[in-house]
Amino acid sequence: MAAATSSTSLSLLPSSSRQRASAHAAPNCLNVAGLRSRAPFARRLGFAGVAVDPLVAHVAARISNVASAGKGPRGVVSMAKKSVGDLSASDLKGKKVFVRADLNVPLDDNQNITDDTRVRAAIPTIKHLINNGAKVILSSHLGRPKGVTPKFSLKPLVPRLSELLGITVQKADDCIGEEVEKMVASLPEGGVLLLENVRFYKEEEKNDPEFAKKLASLADLYVNDAFGTAHRAHASTEGVTKYLKPSVAGFLLQKELDYLVGAIANPKRPFAAIVGGSKVSSKIGVIESLLEKCDILLLGGGMIFTFYKAKGLSVGSSLVEEDKLDLATSLLAKAKAKGVSLLLPSDVVIADKFAPDANSKVVPSSAIPDGWMGLDIGPDSVKTFSDALGTTKTVIWNGPMGVFEFDKFAVGTEAIAKKLAELSKSGVTTIIGGGDSVAAVEKVGVADVMSHISTGGGASLELLEGKELPGVLALDEATPVAV
Repeated sequence: MAAATSSTSLSLLPSSSRQRASAHAAPNCLNVAGLRSRAPFARRLGFAGVAVDPLVAHVAARISNVASAGKGPRGVVSMAKKSVGDLSASDLKGKKVFVRADLNVPLDDNQNITDDTRVRAAIPTIKHLINNGAKVILSSHLGRPKGVTPKFSLKPLVPRLSELLGITVQKADDCIGEEVEKMVASLPEGGVLLLENVRFYKEEEKNDPEFAKKLASLADLYVNDAFGTAHRAHASTEGVTKYLKPSVAGFLLQKELDYLVGAIANPKRPFAAIVGGSKVSSKIGVIESLLEKCDILLLGGGMIFTFYKAKGLSVGSSLVEEDKLDLATSLLAKAKAKGVSLLLPSDVVIADKFAPDANSKVVPSSAIPDGWMGLDIGPDSVKTFSDALGTTKTVIWNGPMGVFEFDKFAVGTEAIAKKLAELSKSGVTTIIGGGDSVAAVEKVGVADVMSHISTGGGASLELLEGKELPGVLALDEATPVAV
């Protein structure tokens, strides 16, 4: 394969109808000229360069410890940011590496971890560093503390980190200061020191330069593996990069970007997006962005009633955002103009009150009686949605179909989760784009078969909207990959 003289650029901007048709006919063909013309937008996202199947091995080598066997195929992109996988053993041996991870895990009243997903997701990058003789200085936040707050200490994470890494992780009582410096100085090669909650300092979220400099002074280089906070310009996610070189992406951060940008910018088609949740207002940007890219858009959750009312239907006492009726109308018109198949549920499960034990029944979406509220999509809708998804090659899902916290109204959400699991097993790329959708696939027990499950709620949404992620933009540029 000949090396390109210049890198192509990956864009999230809309493709023309002709390009869509071409992509559907030959998904591995790229309109390079078209992609180059949209380079500025892609660069703002921190990407340049696209790659297809011949480069799978290149990217897979970087994230081999992250990928799981048996998952569906994935779109592949080459990051324009340097990765920890680009650093050699000589770059890492004996070096102090400041690793910003996202260890913001839920704890019960006894300070026990109730979901260690984010801890497990951070392990591949840490293991790679310690296996290459680096001295790892691990940083994270937990919760939203106001100053030093004992219940938000990272101390409960030490046993689980130690177990997963197979070494004894040390814990500092602070994240800066003389005592921390002494602990760093005595850290052996292949050792890990967990700093205390970085948000115990208000300077963290203010991205205070002096605070960032103090954090950076502990290390020789920087790795950001905290996708969940990459949309925030904080001292430990953006500020430290001004003082530490190289500053590179960890395996998890890279994998998130590969999927959420790569698979959507150049998806195997037909490409479907499923958007749910309670309010249109929280998903406006995502819906508008996906309308530029997808072939099929399925809407569920509480937001559908705003669309129903905008179409002149009675919604009973269902949730409606009155100030978003015009927006709903315009989104429907936009979908039609762009040739996107936008599907609203044809029937809904309604209840006489918002409660797990409410009386319920299934009615057409056009026949919701007064005093009743919609809390889930109905069986006809599940079938229609499943049939539509059965035609796809790439699916991204963000937001539940109903109030899935109540078992009686979780049927629609669980059916979609099971359908995506079925599709993933048959080779469809399935991406769970953060938030409650992750909880849904975990609840149903099908998380392991999805192609990718995002660890970042807010960051996932902002990336899908095409927004800049400060934590990504701050990282070093990579050497372009030949395509």
